[in-house]
Amino acid sequence: MKTVTYTRTAIKALKRVPAKDSKAIMAKIDNYAAGGVEDVKALQGSDLFRLRHGNWRAIFSQTGTVLAVLNVAKRGEAYR
Repeated sequence: MKTVTYTRTAIKALKRVPAKDSKAIMAKIDNYAAGGVEDVKALQGSDLFRLRHGNWRAIFSQTGTVLAVLNVAKRGEAYR
């Protein structure tokens, strides 16, 4: 199981996301960190990954036993 951390940017973004979606995103991240299978893909040209939930994307990095969530944004804004 990996330890999940959230950056200040990710926390602020999760507060702006509707509560239902925010809880679902955090649950998916926790499930993935525990070894579950979620819709996660590596981003090209980077060591970052993305988790998809509807129109929302969570961008994170994985190093050893730490999964650091960097940002949560709508689909069109997440990759900028």
